[in-house]
Amino acid sequence: MEYARRLNSLPRAGGLLAGIACWLALLSSGVKAEPSVFTIANYPVQAEAQDAVTAKRIAIEDGQAAAFRSLLKRIVPVTAYSVLERIRTEQASRFVSGVSVRSEQNSSTEYYASLDFAFSPNAVREFLRREGVPFVDTQAAPVTLLPVTVSGGVPSKGLGDWGRIWNGLDIVNTVAPLRVAEWKAGVPSDTLKQIKMGSGAAMGRLAAEYGGDRVVVAEAEIDKAAGRVNVSLSGQDAAGPIMWTHSYRIADGDVAYAMEYAAVVALGVLEGRWKAIKARDMGGLDGMTAAAAPVRIQVLFGGAAEWYRLQQLLSEQPGVEGFQVEAVSARRAEVALRFPGGPQQLANVLARDGFSLTNDGGQWVLRQAY
Repeated sequence: MEYARRLNSLPRAGGLLAGIACWLALLSSGVKAEPSVFTIANYPVQAEAQDAVTAKRIAIEDGQAAAFRSLLKRIVPVTAYSVLERIRTEQASRFVSGVSVRSEQNSSTEYYASLDFAFSPNAVREFLRREGVPFVDTQAAPVTLLPVTVSGGVPSKGLGDWGRIWNGLDIVNTVAPLRVAEWKAGVPSDTLKQIKMGSGAAMGRLAAEYGGDRVVVAEAEIDKAAGRVNVSLSGQDAAGPIMWTHSYRIADGDVAYAMEYAAVVALGVLEGRWKAIKARDMGGLDGMTAAAAPVRIQVLFGGAAEWYRLQQLLSEQPGVEGFQVEAVSARRAEVALRFPGGPQQLANVLARDGFSLTNDGGQWVLRQAY
């Protein structure tokens, strides 16, 4: 896509690969098919050199470095972006676990391709924790996105160019995954206007039409006379109600580039909102970057089903490391783990999910809060 290609045309960092053989092995290894926030999919790369082999090597070197920067911006909270400058020279090749080719073409001196870059979750996590960089790698519940181009206040039929642009972005592996859908003919045309005015009833009608309460309308209005693309996000995403607008200049009459840039920024807004929610739940940036401290917990439960639920709650909690079950009886279990900020910080996080972790005479006890 044009926006990503322009980004990828920036000067590249050298020394990222030992040789072409390494990349041939990676390209043949492929990328896991299941969604992963540590995969940057459908990423365009391009390069020109004295021969096709060199052009391919340069394109992939540049691509992996740019994809790694995209990954960091995906999972690091926006309020912590300033720390990324400190680690910008880190070699992306250290974290690449696989690359697969979606499409490619070349000439005697040029190489173009669309690649999926998979990065090792554990390697990236360990690196960021060591560097004290906060991150969110938990995906939100999927949101239905309705891309509409509006003319005279009436939503266009079909997805059109705006919808195709959204489908061309990596909306599956993002921390704020999306499902793109068309504006249904049965939805009253004034629904969009009412949603932008904050109407709960209109939002309810839209949610009923699309089978869920997480629906966001991405409206694009192309104002060629003013040379602007006006974009708004309205509805309910995984972080809550959203009413966001921004305007983009159409440079040199390139409407497609302005729209793609707008979509990339809008996706970043949805990602940022989810990361802000998760960062708050994890105690803010200070809590997220605190050293992991050992925690021993006595888990109280009423039966096997409840124990399984509590075990899953703890073991899959973002930030938890080294989870171990040390003993289990009919109504209680002893577990050990490590968590940034220690037991009190973990107690604050679990309280938001309706669970009580309290210090009873020096023993931390977890139970369902009633």
